[in-house]
Amino acid sequence: MGFQCLKIESKDPRLDGIDSLSGTAIPLHYVCKLATHAIHLVVFHERSGNYLWHGHLRLKGHMDRKFVPFRKLQFGRYPGAFDRPELQQVTIDGLDVLIPKDPGHFLEEVPHSRFIECRYKEARAFLQQYLDDNTVDAMAFRKRAKELLQLAAKTLKELGVPFWLSSGTCLGWYRQCSIIPYSKDVDLGIFIQDYKPDIILAFQNAGLPLKHKFGKVEDSLELSFQGKDDVKLDIFFFYEETDHMWNGGTQAKTGKKFKYLFPKFTLCWTEFVDMKVHVPCETVDYIEANYGKTWKIPVQTWDWKSSPPNVQPNGIWPISEWDEVIQLY
Repeated sequence: MGFQCLKIESKDPRLDGIDSLSGTAIPLHYVCKLATHAIHLVVFHERSGNYLWHGHLRLKGHMDRKFVPFRKLQFGRYPGAFDRPELQQVTIDGLDVLIPKDPGHFLEEVPHSRFIECRYKEARAFLQQYLDDNTVDAMAFRKRAKELLQLAAKTLKELGVPFWLSSGTCLGWYRQCSIIPYSKDVDLGIFIQDYKPDIILAFQNAGLPLKHKFGKVEDSLELSFQGKDDVKLDIFFFYEETDHMWNGGTQAKTGKKFKYLFPKFTLCWTEFVDMKVHVPCETVDYIEANYGKTWKIPVQTWDWKSSPPNVQPNGIWPISEWDEVIQLY
């Protein structure tokens, strides 16, 4: 029909985790132009967390950078992840087309759709160097931690509370694309402005009793829920200051408070244990704040009050508040 077209393809990230299959190319974008008009066709691929993914529009060396004003294209500056939309057929100008049933939701997703791929190559190198723990216990823990994370994600999604992988769970994703087998818990972060009072009840209804509640909404809130077989779910609430973010810690027997400082960060999607979940986009800064520059080396003994390089003392809870701010179950 007289259009000139550009096809952008790339390796299939879904096969990147599988040595023998990586390298298969898939189409990501087609950009077609005719006179002063351009059509940008974005190819959405299905991923295992039942979501849709599109790739980065990266021009290869020989491609014409002036083919269209690429900066004006709405998709492709980064890879993106979207909930799978239900579609409905509509007629526009006598043309039958499909659009999302909930166009508002889809459009709201666009500016927050940036996706980061797990670093499969680095994870493989890590597991070759330190050998993966494939004992029966480690496999069983990973399975339970995965189920707990999926249950937590479902519960928070129903409440409309966004969360991200934090602490050891975030480190496991970034360093080895999996759950650290000796970590013993699942760690999530939530911005305090997204806190809802019915979070505790929702988790209890999902079969996860409250183990402890430290702090209060105005200061250093953290919640811990008991999953099955001794795997616990820790939720840390993050507070935003002008130039940094922080979450709090409380030592139950002394009432001492601690503060963990992080450089400001935004949230991106990733895929982890067959789910679409959020992680800090500025992942390395986040992990280095928590674990220092040596985060690539596994450490099995960790004291939450003194090991993190970003911890600082934050005073002590007045005894009159202990009943409210130190609740153990």
